[in-house]
Amino acid sequence: MNEPEVLYDVSQRIATITLNRPDRLNAFTAALGQQLRAAMRMASDDAGVRVIVLTGAGRGFCAGADMGNLSQLSAGGAAATKAQTDAHADTRPAAAADAPFDPASSPDYQTPHSYFPAVPKPVIAAINGACAGLGLVYALYCDQRFAADSAKFSTAFARRGLIAEHGISKTLPRLVGLSAALDLLMSARKFGADEALRLGMVDRVLPAPELMPAVRAYALDLADNVSPRAMAVIKRQVWGVSQQSLREAVELGNREMQASFATEDFREGVAHFVEKRPAAFTGR
Repeated sequence: MNEPEVLYDVSQRIATITLNRPDRLNAFTAALGQQLRAAMRMASDDAGVRVIVLTGAGRGFCAGADMGNLSQLSAGGAAATKAQTDAHADTRPAAAADAPFDPASSPDYQTPHSYFPAVPKPVIAAINGACAGLGLVYALYCDQRFAADSAKFSTAFARRGLIAEHGISKTLPRLVGLSAALDLLMSARKFGADEALRLGMVDRVLPAPELMPAVRAYALDLADNVSPRAMAVIKRQVWGVSQQSLREAVELGNREMQASFATEDFREGVAHFVEKRPAAFTGR
């Protein structure tokens, strides 16, 4: 029986999704992509999960597309066309089996790789090692990024004769600015976690042994002390704001605030603060 390419575990209302091709630095394949989406669906649909952590097994987070697939593409022919469809065509609509996580979300978040922003729960990347190409694309679609001090990054595409694909031309400048994004994309140079932190591409850098404990501590605080409904709405607001005018963002925020006043989580948010006790949010 083949080892699954993605592992899934739930503990303390945190779903940990682990890319599981450690001998290949978790290089991306079509099967890995399908299993990753299925795991995200499980976490999204499970009311017992409040936060999602994405990481990699072994020494890597995800070193990009599997070079076997890229070799097949460069060779041309029908097999290459299929590999391209499976692993690289990010402009096609999601298949019927891959229904949108949030049907009301922007079409931007309904393609095969860009669906993380439509997952209605925080997704935290725990970048434990090599993070390149498509692996970096996925890391940038996460809501936060914690990195080991030993992690190495690269956009990789230009050094393979490829371009900025799967939306990284939008997500990377959003975090690091235009000129830094052009540098990283055009040079495709390798850089370390300290530079990634300085550029704003990752949120925290920790010694490798401390990475997962720190990620879990942060995730547990969200799971235990924050309204899951509030997190879902805030995530939708923040990811959606790039497609809105300031007026539209204000109006949406006002509507969502009025809706929040009628929720159980609002009543609990006030009650636990006044009563000086731990929160017991339900998400309703």
